[in-house]
Amino acid sequence: MSMSAGSDDGEPMMEMNTTPLIDVMLVLLIMFIITIPVATHAINIDLPSPQPVTPDVPIERQKNKLVIMPNSEILWNGAAINTGQLVTLLQATLAIKPEPELQFQPDPQAPYETSANVLNIIKGSGVTAFGFVGNEQFSEFSKPENAPEGN
Repeated sequence: MSMSAGSDDGEPMMEMNTTPLIDVMLVLLIMFIITIPVATHAINIDLPSPQPVTPDVPIERQKNKLVIMPNSEILWNGAAINTGQLVTLLQATLAIKPEPELQFQPDPQAPYETSANVLNIIKGSGVTAFGFVGNEQFSEFSKPENAPEGN
């Protein structure tokens, strides 16, 4: 930083020395930054605990099909499972090399909440060979047969 000693003509120096002011401001800024509480934003997600898979649930080496039924039932290659078993099955498929393809097919009448929960579990498991099948059933939307008549 430069300093001015004034001129030799005897006039008083008209500039204010701002260096101490800047130093004090920097110290105050650092003190405020240090005293700010640490941001501890957390989103708590209740993940299902892994449960042992019953022996009648098959894991195929090429592809496995995951179906969501209208009654919120989850089927793995035709066998009914719960979300805890799904976590265990997904971990088991990750151990297979090459990783088998996971085909996801929700029924058109399956609850959205169940489908979203299953997709979150799949995403969290780290499965990379994943695909949606049966999307042609959603190519045309129409009113359900049991919907009331109206406008």
